[in-house]
Amino acid sequence: MTTRRRRLRLGMIGGGPGAFIGPVHRMAARLDDRYEFVAGLLSGDPTRAIAGGQALGLDDDRIYTDLAAMMAAERSRADGVDAVAIVTPNRHHYEAAIACLDAGISVICDKLMTTGLSDAQDLVARVARTNLIFAVTYNYTGYPMVRQARAMVVAGEIGALRTVQVEYAQDWLAEPLERTGHKQAAWRADPKLAGPGGAIGDIGTHAFNLAEFVTGARIVELAADLSRFVPGRALDDNAQILLRFAGDARGALWVSQVAPGHANGLRLRVYGSRGALDWQQERPNELRFTRLGRPTEIRARGGPGLASASAGHGGRLPAGHTEGYLEAFATLYADAADAIGARLGWNDPPVNGPLLPSVIEGARGVAFIEAAGASAERNSVWMPIEVTA
Repeated sequence: MTTRRRRLRLGMIGGGPGAFIGPVHRMAARLDDRYEFVAGLLSGDPTRAIAGGQALGLDDDRIYTDLAAMMAAERSRADGVDAVAIVTPNRHHYEAAIACLDAGISVICDKLMTTGLSDAQDLVARVARTNLIFAVTYNYTGYPMVRQARAMVVAGEIGALRTVQVEYAQDWLAEPLERTGHKQAAWRADPKLAGPGGAIGDIGTHAFNLAEFVTGARIVELAADLSRFVPGRALDDNAQILLRFAGDARGALWVSQVAPGHANGLRLRVYGSRGALDWQQERPNELRFTRLGRPTEIRARGGPGLASASAGHGGRLPAGHTEGYLEAFATLYADAADAIGARLGWNDPPVNGPLLPSVIEGARGVAFIEAAGASAERNSVWMPIEVTA
């Protein structure tokens, strides 16, 4: 089979003027030249939607101001979109995803997938019925050395899994930025737009997903202590959470957006019976590997000793040239392109298909938030994390 016939036609819902994550998605989609951005409903405000579409060079007849109109028009076109990226505030993800799936269009959805578990479970069932591609952009899984770490755990290089420590610390919400007119802070601090999780939703789901992705083990229970350190804040801004994995492994997750000195401090440490792995997002091209009783080794992207073909798949530059956030994001878009291409009959099923975060991972992120909230409300009792596949 051929590997590509044309660029995939990409639409977008959200991501217009003043957005942060929409431009990131567009850059990631274009990095490997796999997509062409052709249509969009870029804002809930019609004036802003039109201005945003014009600024991005979309044809006038593919700048939409209504979700139903966009789906009807794109479904009827011979050159309609192959996939839609959903990059609105969390509250709108579910409605947009249903509209795309009902129109027969594959979805690339920013997290959180939904603001409630029942809606997430509904999307799981809808994707199973339609057999469409549904990717959720837990973008840190796209880093080459994260995939290398996963391959090493699977290969047994650290032995039996024992303990997992994951943290994601930031300081940008240490003061009530949401009350200053800051757009990104305002919607993240509003339960009506963000859902029931503050820090645990915005960045805690990334930490949760990363722990499961690298270890290959499901977290089955948690005990959470959630805090709102900024007076008057509606949602949590700090959390300490104990984790129980399937089997005997245990873990802990710390997430904070009120931790001075931390810009984007995502870190994962995995300890087994014979060794340990340590990865930090702010030094993404390095992975620390320690065999029990031996000096620590530093594995570098593009360097010797890499066991994972998927780690090489994620790299685009020669060794010594730093790759980071955008490249990791682009890897997920490339994996999604392979999956969509296979569904269209253009290419064989993708080798890295199992690494692409799916609707199941999206639902598990929502289940994590609900379990954490329920645990905290009950004085940190253990709560199960349950998703019906």
